[in-house]
Amino acid sequence: MKEAYWGYWLVLLGVFVVIIMLLIQNVTSNNTEDTYTVNQISEAAMIDAVDYAYYRQYGELKINREKFIESFMRRFADNAQLTTEYKLVFAGIYETPPKVGVEITSKTETYVIAYDSTKFDMASRVEAILEQTN
Repeated sequence: MKEAYWGYWLVLLGVFVVIIMLLIQNVTSNNTEDTYTVNQISEAAMIDAVDYAYYRQYGELKINREKFIESFMRRFADNAQLTTEYKLVFAGIYETPPKVGVEITSKTETYVIAYDSTKFDMASRVEAILEQTN
């Protein structure tokens, strides 16, 4: 009978370890996905927001602030997870030279472990500069 109890404890320990690993994996993969998503979306939105009439006339790059925000929001909404609450902060959008700062704070689900609720908040900040090569 003693050996049976050891078997039960090992199975219970295995289930506990798997649950902890799933929670940690969910948090870390969301942060990594958010970071790559912000990098790719900010680059694509800056390219979408280039003012080509200004470039043809003066030979310098300039982005349109409203067009950048619109393109960024549209692209981010396509890639955002439905189970996560996001807060977007556009810090310092400069039209010429084209430079943007975007910070995304994601609030994940609340996890309750042993009557202790835990909520993970991750922040990803990107400063991007669009350069011109001749």
